[in-house]
Amino acid sequence: MKVGTDAVLLGAWVSLKEDLYSILDIGSGTGIIALMLAQRSDVETIDAIEIDENAYEQCVDNFEASNWADRLFCYHAAFDELLEEIEDKYELIVCNPPFYEPPISKTNGSFPIDSSRKKARFYDALPFNDLISGVSQLLDSSGTFATVIPYNEEENFIKIAAKNKLFPKRVTRVKGRENAKIKRSLLEFTFIKQEIDNNQLTIETERHVYTSAYIDLTKDFYLKM
Repeated sequence: MKVGTDAVLLGAWVSLKEDLYSILDIGSGTGIIALMLAQRSDVETIDAIEIDENAYEQCVDNFEASNWADRLFCYHAAFDELLEEIEDKYELIVCNPPFYEPPISKTNGSFPIDSSRKKARFYDALPFNDLISGVSQLLDSSGTFATVIPYNEEENFIKIAAKNKLFPKRVTRVKGRENAKIKRSLLEFTFIKQEIDNNQLTIETERHVYTSAYIDLTKDFYLKM
């Protein structure tokens, strides 16, 4: 699986507290978000879970080859299996959840989606109801849940979260270019109702010409930016 812009956005955007000690990455794929969070922090425990065997094996290889191998661990399991096994709570939970929609391309293009990618991106692999319900069980009472979803699912996702006593505290809506439609919503939730920090991010001004906001957000993770 290629490194997608959605994962890079979430890994760079999510808020990290200074005294954070535990993170869970749900549906880690090849581990890009967990690796980014390890690079950004000194968090002692960063767990990841991935159901696809090939992605899991690549994730483990990537973790072991990184500078943060001692802090990263990946489980090969479904999310419901993790819920049955894990009793500890996490201070931060992140998820780039499955949805069947082409990811934002930095060139405004698209690419063929193979069968394993279709499986990984299909809604039924982890319905939003199941995801949010599980997160509410695993999240520390003072913790944060962060995700990236299609913009057209934002309202529904927030309603489901509210039923599980999770409320948005930060929302960034993302579009490829200034004159394009909003495609993604980056969302952070907590168990505390509060005023929402709303803002917007545009990736490009034209093909391969990135906005200063996108460069500032992601430059630490690209070799050429």
